[in-house]
Amino acid sequence: MLSNHLQNGIGSAKHIWSRIPEFDDSAADGVEQLSSSRDGDGVESLDYEVVENYAYREEQAQRGKLYVGYYVAVKWFFSLLIGIGTGLAAVFINLSVENFAGWKFALTFSIIQKSYFAGFIVYVFINLALVFSSAYIITQFAPAAAGSGIPEIKGYLNGIDIHGILLFRTLIGKIFGSIGSVGGGLALGKEGPLVHTGACIASLLGQGGSTKYHLNSRWPQLFKSDRDRRDLVTCGCAAGVAAAFRAPVGGVLFALEEVTSWWRSQLMWRVFFTSAVVAVVVRTAMGWCKSGKCGHFGAGGFIIWDVSDGQDDYYFKELLPMAVIGVIGGLLGALFNQLTLYITSWRRNSLHKKGNRVKIIEACIISCITSAISFGLPLLRRCSPCPEADPGSGIECPRPPGMYGNYVNFYCKTEKEYNDLATIFFNTQDDAIRNLFSANTMHEFSAQSLLTFLAMFYTLAVVTFGTAVPAGQFVPGIMIGSTYGRLVGMFVVRFYKKLNIEEGTYALLGAASFLGGSMRMTVSLCVIMVEITNNLKLLPLIMLVLLISKAVGDAFNEGLYEVQARLRGIPLLESRPKYQMRQMTAKEACKTQKVISLPRVVKVADVYSILRTNTHNGFPVIDHTRSGETLVIGLVLRSHLLVLLQSKVDFQHSPLPCDPSSRSIRHNFSEFAKPVSSKGINIDDIHLTTDDLEMYIDLAPFLNPSPYVVSEDMSLTKVYNLFRQLGLRHLFVVPRPSRVIGLITRKDLLIEENGESSSMELQQATSVRAQYGERGMWTRNSDTTRPLLNDLIG
Repeated sequence: MLSNHLQNGIGSAKHIWSRIPEFDDSAADGVEQLSSSRDGDGVESLDYEVVENYAYREEQAQRGKLYVGYYVAVKWFFSLLIGIGTGLAAVFINLSVENFAGWKFALTFSIIQKSYFAGFIVYVFINLALVFSSAYIITQFAPAAAGSGIPEIKGYLNGIDIHGILLFRTLIGKIFGSIGSVGGGLALGKEGPLVHTGACIASLLGQGGSTKYHLNSRWPQLFKSDRDRRDLVTCGCAAGVAAAFRAPVGGVLFALEEVTSWWRSQLMWRVFFTSAVVAVVVRTAMGWCKSGKCGHFGAGGFIIWDVSDGQDDYYFKELLPMAVIGVIGGLLGALFNQLTLYITSWRRNSLHKKGNRVKIIEACIISCITSAISFGLPLLRRCSPCPEADPGSGIECPRPPGMYGNYVNFYCKTEKEYNDLATIFFNTQDDAIRNLFSANTMHEFSAQSLLTFLAMFYTLAVVTFGTAVPAGQFVPGIMIGSTYGRLVGMFVVRFYKKLNIEEGTYALLGAASFLGGSMRMTVSLCVIMVEITNNLKLLPLIMLVLLISKAVGDAFNEGLYEVQARLRGIPLLESRPKYQMRQMTAKEACKTQKVISLPRVVKVADVYSILRTNTHNGFPVIDHTRSGETLVIGLVLRSHLLVLLQSKVDFQHSPLPCDPSSRSIRHNFSEFAKPVSSKGINIDDIHLTTDDLEMYIDLAPFLNPSPYVVSEDMSLTKVYNLFRQLGLRHLFVVPRPSRVIGLITRKDLLIEENGESSSMELQQATSVRAQYGERGMWTRNSDTTRPLLNDLIG
């Protein structure tokens, strides 16, 4: 009964369902579900390929140059809005976190003047309240906002749609959850969540807001395709990094190197523009707050950790200890990735399955432990006398806890003493890093204090990562790296006995090495480190340690985001195919699959039954020529079939095909677009009567007549590169063609206009067909304006 045609002979067409070894798009039940997803929700691929059906061609034909100009102008306007929105979100998060932290430390310090125990209770309670609020928001309101969000956004830009990651409630949960978790003193940062925040803002702007919360507008709903949304989300990711580190160029490179799989020059311009807008917004807000209107926010300057007054030059013999820092960063970074993989896997498979209450309790317990360690360990450390004050250095000793500067007085007997462990432990992470990077503070920290802090904070960072709160890993990584970097710097100072060697320089290199060993970024991370420290002289050294740490880390495991994506069941296509793919062909990759195809005119009952009994997202459509030859005429998507079944306007009583060119299209192309972060129409939403099931649908106007096709003996490496670089979801595998109708070279893609040769932009939606004439000249086919279906079907 069902029209299930298995392809054979010259008309066979085997189908790759977004399939790479170990991942199968059609087997969603076998993919580990995201903890943030609803029951029954998994991951599915995005349709980045343009479906050139009749509805699309008719819509494109109606658009003139004025509309194209309007379309481009709106894209730039949206880039402006994304930059402004992400910048304001970053300002709000930073303002809230720094004021919460400032009030917390000021209150605690005023209480410990009378009683350290009472101060400890207040300190623990404030942190616990902030972390509890964050965990409660995540578990009860926005589960998809847990974690950094970078693996999910990287998966989205790689072609995988994880349901719920770009919703309005996810944005709200990310913003307020980050304030609670970072303000609560946990060993995590807000930079990763800001990337997710920027992506959410971009996606919501593209779809016109949130329909569920009645915060939507029809005017912005211009970008309904997955391709357009991908560009907007890319701008949002770059804006998030630019806002988090105040590093606009680093944000552009981060989007290019780390999260995107497909890039083009026009997108580069808009991403760069968005990052520049973010920098202007953040700098304007900080300038407005500099007078004290915003409490503790805005006092630190636009450069987060300015070390421009640090070490001016370096010696050749310093390269060896700097290379050692790179090796240590690679080893500790790889170990960090492996430990977080084990603990997060146990947490997801055992602990978090017990319910949301357990997730909240776990976060609260970790908060109490972190508070006890950060408050209690400095009490066990003996205070050191303040160094002789240098009037020109601007360094004051001592300072109260939690305030900007070095030499924190905490549990010291005299006023001219400071606690070096409290200077980095009982402090905000930004101020602690600033203290570790600082110049002209020789011998401020003892080796024992740095080793103690390194061991404890490394453990806390491993344990905290993966809890049910928004958690970034940039700042904790900088904290860990700068600690062992400063340790190496202390050794170098004592060994070489050079006066112009700064321990803070080695702390900066240690921070870069750990991030390189854990996240495996190079170019973008190098630029970010230069932008956040304002010291271009250290660029060669940063490059050196990044290359070494990445090489060492790659020898053990994958990067942090790749590990976490694999743990979450996100089937990322990495930049390089696996080595064993070189020995495999396209035919071998899909040999175990049963291809379900549809005839051009199909019965409604057959379509409904096929969609009900399998989870494929695309179906080959076949027909026969006048001579009876079986041909594959295109690909129809599951989402398009569901739209046709729900609307019923294209049902017909006759099983005979109609002429698509003479038939009016009853659908707008945008009707086939799937809502962002949503499954769209489900087969359970379709209600058909008995009469409806007996009718037919002609699929010719709705299929993609020009899907990408590869030969069955093509190596899987070439298939992999084609699939990833073009952002495909489906790829036909066909037998070796029996004849060639033409050969396209570079010159055939240069279309002459007004007698002058000019190169035109090659887009995925554009195709040029030509044939070789009798005079040896390439001429346009006279039937190019007619769809291929008209030539094949009588």
